[in-house]
Amino acid sequence: MPGKLEVVLGGNQPGDHKFLSPEEDMKNFQKIIDNLMRDAQMTWAEIWDELMGTITNGTIILADAEKGAKPKCGWGEYLEKLWLLKHYLDYTRKFAAGDV
Repeated sequence: MPGKLEVVLGGNQPGDHKFLSPEEDMKNFQKIIDNLMRDAQMTWAEIWDELMGTITNGTIILADAEKGAKPKCGWGEYLEKLWLLKHYLDYTRKFAAGDV
């Protein structure tokens, strides 16, 4: 028989693990939330841009919009919901960044 087998451990050893302080952990959390909220805001902007040509300045619904597909709740309530969503996204991003 060719000799003994030896177990070789890979990666960090149990004593080598570094724990983050609560402050470092919170900073990492804030960075993750900031990135998620930035992506959410960009998605909102893309949805809003899709409506351009159907509405003007986010307030006046053009006649062409009434002819095609429209939200079940109606354009007025739909636009209000979109603006509320933008407000919530903006506030959450500022909150996560510690700006509020």
